[in-house]
Amino acid sequence: MRPGPKNLITDVPGLLVGQSHDARLRSGVTVLTADRPFTAAVQVMGGAPGTRETDLLAPDRLVQEVDALVLAGGSAFGLDACSGVADALRARGRGFAVGDQRVPIVPGAILFDLLNGGDKTWARNPYAALGAAAFNAAATAFVLGTAGAGYGAATQNWKGGIGSASAVLPSGLTVGALVAVNALGSATVGNTPHFWAAPWEEGTEFGGLGPAPRRPPADVPLPHKRMGESTTIAIVATDARLTQAQAQRMATAAHDGMARALVPSHTPLDGDLVFAAATGARDLADPLTDSFQLGHAAATCLARAIARAVFSARAMTGDRQPVWSSASRLAPF
Repeated sequence: MRPGPKNLITDVPGLLVGQSHDARLRSGVTVLTADRPFTAAVQVMGGAPGTRETDLLAPDRLVQEVDALVLAGGSAFGLDACSGVADALRARGRGFAVGDQRVPIVPGAILFDLLNGGDKTWARNPYAALGAAAFNAAATAFVLGTAGAGYGAATQNWKGGIGSASAVLPSGLTVGALVAVNALGSATVGNTPHFWAAPWEEGTEFGGLGPAPRRPPADVPLPHKRMGESTTIAIVATDARLTQAQAQRMATAAHDGMARALVPSHTPLDGDLVFAAATGARDLADPLTDSFQLGHAAATCLARAIARAVFSARAMTGDRQPVWSSASRLAPF
């Protein structure tokens, strides 16, 4: 495998990503969309998820494709970002046809960033407008780190953020990952700048430091956040033609990448979730081998994307956590 030309989820042809944020709010929205509906599925493994329309993504449901997927800050308030995206899609004549009406299908997931120091005293929920702005900004290039749904995100010890990565398989299929990292766990090994995801790094995409020289003590971890304050939400995507069941299996496999990159992950305090998206542009030449490789690539891309999110976070006035780029000042564990 090798990264695609942009090393972003938009290396999957036809996919677009848009982002918006409010600096005063210290929160934002990230939207994945395309010029036509695409197959989608979801796998939830965290204990505190916040979602919208994910029941539609089961393989036995009527609707088999979606118009967009939304990642947002704001906890339950952030789910309103999906309404803004749906309004923007409807204005463009997009959506599931029911008679003479169009109903955009926009599943979404949220993370908790309500205690990050931003101004949360709004009189009107701001997330619908942020969702519409993110959708209208959709393009093939987008910013990593302190942006979109990751604008106010945090991990155990570093600022979180938005990350992305891609891979092209020997078969020619492309896989990409997009993630908002707001985890209870840590992306780095102990009190060092070394990422847990280092064994899967491509080049120097998140610093090129390699694995930590030794493992930290095997202590039982204690939570650094309270119930419901965490969550890593992600999308993995491919240009392969997949059924919803096959896409769900790819989402399930991708969770292995989350566990490789964040320690601990999938806790009762996180709402860890992975969407899968498949544009259907390329048929599977060998369904068994291709499906196997898609799952592996999705996990690898997600691990790399998580590290890139933390690596790319930038410092701002009022931060309550340091950015990874200050890690060199720390003593080794």
